[in-house]
Amino acid sequence: MQRAVSMVARLGLRLQAFPSTLGRPLSCTQDVLRRTPLYDFHLAHGGKMVAFAGWSLPVQYRDSHVDSHLHTRQHCSLFDVSHMLQTKIFGCDRVRLMESLVVGDIAELRPNQGTLSLFTNEAGGILDDLIVTNTSEGHLYVVSNAGCWDKDLALMQDKVRELQNIGSDVGLEVVDNALLALQGPTAAQVLQAGVADDLKKLPFMTSAVMEVFGVSGCRVTRCGYTGEDGVEISVPAVGAVRLATALLENPEVKLAGLAARDSLRLEAGLCLYGNDIDEHTTPVEGSLSWTLGKRRRAAMDFPGATVIVPQLKGKVQRRRVGLMCEGAPMRAHSPILSTEGTVIGTVTSGCPSPCLKKNVAMGYVPCEYSRPGTPLLVEVRQKQQMAVVSKMPFVPTNYYILK
Repeated sequence: MQRAVSMVARLGLRLQAFPSTLGRPLSCTQDVLRRTPLYDFHLAHGGKMVAFAGWSLPVQYRDSHVDSHLHTRQHCSLFDVSHMLQTKIFGCDRVRLMESLVVGDIAELRPNQGTLSLFTNEAGGILDDLIVTNTSEGHLYVVSNAGCWDKDLALMQDKVRELQNIGSDVGLEVVDNALLALQGPTAAQVLQAGVADDLKKLPFMTSAVMEVFGVSGCRVTRCGYTGEDGVEISVPAVGAVRLATALLENPEVKLAGLAARDSLRLEAGLCLYGNDIDEHTTPVEGSLSWTLGKRRRAAMDFPGATVIVPQLKGKVQRRRVGLMCEGAPMRAHSPILSTEGTVIGTVTSGCPSPCLKKNVAMGYVPCEYSRPGTPLLVEVRQKQQMAVVSKMPFVPTNYYILK
């Protein structure tokens, strides 16, 4: 257990909610840590469990973190992401509700199309990142982060009550499903054996409800957090173990945990909420301007628009950038310096890249230092070493997009 915990710390994973319990066996805190429907399944398969965002989750299995990471890039891996908050927004005014909270153009989404969006506050800060899907069943399907569960749910519920009080037709339901992510270049091939639908017709950021390996009522969404092709499957809790077992029968599939999930998303240049973006970061500073819907920019009708929209045309103080260096790995909170030795920013996430055999990181620097190729210094273990601003993603993404 201690090895598993120290590994997560080395990777820079942000273990939220119960930091004081991380050095102790999880049995000491099982009365407060939530368990996914796959908890016993993880233990049976050698999962090393740690506390993460109030949940007991596997950081890795019998394979090393690096082996799990590379297997995902070359084959496919199964992740339990049931700790994520899943909600349904229904009623005639569901789009109005969601657009009052996020920066994206939800009204333009086609049936069963989804988008990454951001909850923002009036100061322009990011409250959370989330995926919103406009389902053909007449509701919005929303997936947001476990670490923001209480905050996100209260935000949406308060808005539901506010709109209901003025006669709007809107409601919210928490979806009590498990959520499995099958990620990697062979994920679609593996899944196709268990579904009747033609997955070639399901491109990136679209979804459909289908039976999967005999488990009915599953919502399959072509997305993920690794940069690879893959799906997230929202499955009724009672069928989660059956589905995971069926997927693992294919030798292409191995279980993977939080450690591989973190290094994979970092290679793909994807943000971890609470590390790389937070309430004190605007979408423009976070290099997430693409999430702002064109119509929404013009209307300036989302929280924080008066702060965010002018930043699109003006100059922000800082931007999120990619960094690459050799030597000791960069970690969260490592200072970033100019080549003259002046501290100009901070690393927010960092780890050794198993694919590139180099150290990669993300952090914030003033705009004048944000151009790819700019030489900088980073301070690691009180020693300065050379780094360079790099384009992201560090490893090319392989999302399935219809030509």
